[in-house]
Amino acid sequence: MFLTLTTQGRPGRPASDLGFLLHKHPAKAQAFTTAHGTAHVFYPEASEERCTAALLLEVDAVALVRAGKGKGRGGAPDSALGQYVNDRPYAASSLLAVALGAVFRSALRGVCTARPELPGEPRPLRVEVPALPARGGAALVERLFAPLGWRVEAVPVPLDEEFPQWGDSRYVRLVLEGELTVAEALRHLYVLLPVLDGAKHYWVTADEVEKLLRAGEGWLPGHPEQELITSRYLARRWSLTRQARERLELARLAETDDTAPEALDNAVEDTPEDQERPPPLAEQRRTAILDVLARAGAARVLDLGCGQGQLVQALLKDARYTEIVGLDVSVRALAVAARRLRLETMGERQASRVRLVQGSLTYTDKRLTGYDAAVLSEVVEHVDPPRLPALAHAVFGSARPATVVVTTPNAEYNVRWESLPAGHVRHSDHRFEWSRAEFRDWAEGVAGRHGYTVAFLPVGPDDPEVGPPTQLAVFTRGELPAPAGPSARLPDAAAPTAQPAAHPATPTPKEDRDR
Repeated sequence: MFLTLTTQGRPGRPASDLGFLLHKHPAKAQAFTTAHGTAHVFYPEASEERCTAALLLEVDAVALVRAGKGKGRGGAPDSALGQYVNDRPYAASSLLAVALGAVFRSALRGVCTARPELPGEPRPLRVEVPALPARGGAALVERLFAPLGWRVEAVPVPLDEEFPQWGDSRYVRLVLEGELTVAEALRHLYVLLPVLDGAKHYWVTADEVEKLLRAGEGWLPGHPEQELITSRYLARRWSLTRQARERLELARLAETDDTAPEALDNAVEDTPEDQERPPPLAEQRRTAILDVLARAGAARVLDLGCGQGQLVQALLKDARYTEIVGLDVSVRALAVAARRLRLETMGERQASRVRLVQGSLTYTDKRLTGYDAAVLSEVVEHVDPPRLPALAHAVFGSARPATVVVTTPNAEYNVRWESLPAGHVRHSDHRFEWSRAEFRDWAEGVAGRHGYTVAFLPVGPDDPEVGPPTQLAVFTRGELPAPAGPSARLPDAAAPTAQPAAHPATPTPKEDRDR
């Protein structure tokens, strides 16, 4: 698929400034890898009078089918041949919009470090797209682009020039001309190409709302086709569309009143019933863990006892984590985690960062060595006390990550749970729950035997009498001291001081079940 952007030079404003605005040198042909193929940027012409930048996207049709598992994602027919033979490599679509966002990221934001005065200058622009799917026909193309200041030429492409009686296809040859900034032109294309195609070639999540609002800033709130644009861009997902429209309406009102959207959004004073509730304890735990990992500078992380993959999912959203391994003894939990992460439909680059493996924390495992950090979030209390020394050896003695983060319930806080009967633990599978002193004794013993230092942090509201609901320990690896003599082996069999609590038979606090 192919797109060109052309500008004319003026006195004192050479057309070749387009190279500065796009951050791509006119004398070079460059190639960029995208999730669905290779994007090429080159300049068919570049002079002071006229300059044209071209974006050519070579789509890997086989990779596209594999990403969609042959289910016809992105409008590809779900048939044996139709999966591979379709319009995706030739017609501009959301794939081209993704390439625009990846290749011209700074230009989309209106950033030009070398010539900061250029991005804000409107200039004569001409955009040409030889083949553009137009669900709604040439009339819809006109309704979408004309209100933005473009002169629109949308010529329907016939199904077959030799058989005009067959009529027109759903494709148009698009030419746009207008006096706009390069950033405005790119943002219009970034949003409206997928809208006209009517299909997204990747999973639409909540962050697509943010992308839409960023690219639509300044023009989408007042666009007469805002409702159609929002609905199609967000793949007609009702909840996301409603969220986007509410925020667009807020932006429109703010512009009318010449005030900040935040000021309007906070115009109504919260009553006690309206005040935002604190996030669930599981979410507070993940936030605390992510903060510790970030401060430790970890890039390769183990989630030991990953359960259904909530922490793995949070780690994947942060590019600083280059390798993430989720380990659990439960095959069923790993299957749920794989579905949560959508591993089967995940892009190749993202999938290369994550791995789910089955294993037990009470056995040494060579696969777990060499990592920057390991997390045991709400795990140790599920292990029988006699097996805790084996867990400590497997994690701290064998795997030996530079940082280990352990969270576990604080048994003293249980009196604050109104729904928890006295003497019961929070989950039916908990073998014990430690007080703060018991957890400290265990953690300091493990740290001392294995050459780590340990620090403790509260998670959740820190009650002055009973402490926080969750206690967190951060172990940092140091040098293991040498034994004093042949018989002075550092023992690994010191049992924790806590005694297992009675095994409950009743449900436990809901907010503490999400590991």
